[in-house]
Amino acid sequence: MARHPCVYILASQRNGTLYIGVTGNIAMRIMLHKEGKGSAFTREYKVNRLVWYEFHQDFGFAIEREKRLKTGIANGGSI
Repeated sequence: MARHPCVYILASQRNGTLYIGVTGNIAMRIMLHKEGKGSAFTREYKVNRLVWYEFHQDFGFAIEREKRLKTGIANGGSI
């Protein structure tokens, strides 16, 4: 099965709680989040609406992008 490194952002609702993650199978990962099996954080805060994603050439780039997004949002920035 081919893996496609992807960074994604989920939201609980408009202007709600955000979750940023990395996956190799975006369709499966979103399905798990919607079923409440994605992570304890997304289950607790009902964060399961896909609002953004981007594919990368490898997981190293995807993980670096995830870190930059988390840092930027934590510092009041935007995507």
